[in-house]
Amino acid sequence: MSLPPEPSTEPVRLTQYSHGAGCGCKIAPAVLETILKSDLGTFPDPRLLVGYGTRDDAAVFNIGGGRALISTTDFFSPIVDDAFDFGRIAATNALSDVYAMGGRPLLAVAILGWPVEKLPPELAARVIDGGRQACHEAGIALAGGHSIDAPEPFFGLAVTGEVAIANIKRNDTGQPGDLLVLTKPLGVGILSTAQKRGKLRPEHVNIARDLMCRSNAIGAQLSMIEGVHAMTDVTGFGLLGHLLEMCDGAGLTAQIDHASVPVIPEAITYLNEGCYPDGSFRNWKGYGHRVAGSASMERMMLLSDPQTSGGLLIAVAPEALTDVIDLVNRNGSGCSTIGRLVQGADTTAIAVS
Repeated sequence: MSLPPEPSTEPVRLTQYSHGAGCGCKIAPAVLETILKSDLGTFPDPRLLVGYGTRDDAAVFNIGGGRALISTTDFFSPIVDDAFDFGRIAATNALSDVYAMGGRPLLAVAILGWPVEKLPPELAARVIDGGRQACHEAGIALAGGHSIDAPEPFFGLAVTGEVAIANIKRNDTGQPGDLLVLTKPLGVGILSTAQKRGKLRPEHVNIARDLMCRSNAIGAQLSMIEGVHAMTDVTGFGLLGHLLEMCDGAGLTAQIDHASVPVIPEAITYLNEGCYPDGSFRNWKGYGHRVAGSASMERMMLLSDPQTSGGLLIAVAPEALTDVIDLVNRNGSGCSTIGRLVQGADTTAIAVS
């Protein structure tokens, strides 16, 4: 009788067990429009302050006394190979939706899908520990959750938060003349694609990880600045996709200076080597016809690069810009002014120069 094979001593590469990576596995914008289309109207509840109508980051529910609850959920397949890092990133990304609404998280529960016949349960425990670590850093408990046996691994959180109603920051309340500020560089999707294809150099392994694990908690403080009119976080639809949601909601057009958009320098190298995420093409196919300008197609691919746990995109009145920059810099994050919102919305909602 033959002996069973020896267990592999090679480390498990989680990205090889999923067809997508992080927020890059989101359903394409055009397909999502079809899915969300319905003849059934929204349940009329005056306490629901923010629903899914504007594709905002989270739902917001008035609980009285000038306070509101924030409810959101986000989960995805592995974007890095290390299980603990995957859990940290997925949790940080889910918490970001609360911060993007101007709120603070209260508690979270986990969402786990795991291919139990393919991957050991000890790895799943490491994923959850990564999520627990991100929650601890946010000052909240990972209070429970739900798990299923699934063909591919996925992980995320459902998060409940709170916000003063006066400080709620929607994605559709930008005003003409507002400046657009971005708090993280683009390129995470490109680096993740390079890793999945085995092209990522050892010295570049932790660049995207460290960026994705950086919290957007500064959003709760930004919401208290009067001149901050709108806010969202940049994730799977790329910078252009989330900016389009901001423009359409407010009935405005955006002007972007592509040279001012921050980019992870190493991402350019892999972009030139052909490491385009599939999500960039899906995104561009969905909204490229609404973008005008002289930027190269490669640059457009970067602007539609699906981000995971990306930065905050902020629409701020010019007179409040210094306050925003000072606050973000004191937090150690850094930010860039990349353009402005103007009147004149039409089928071409973003101009890139």
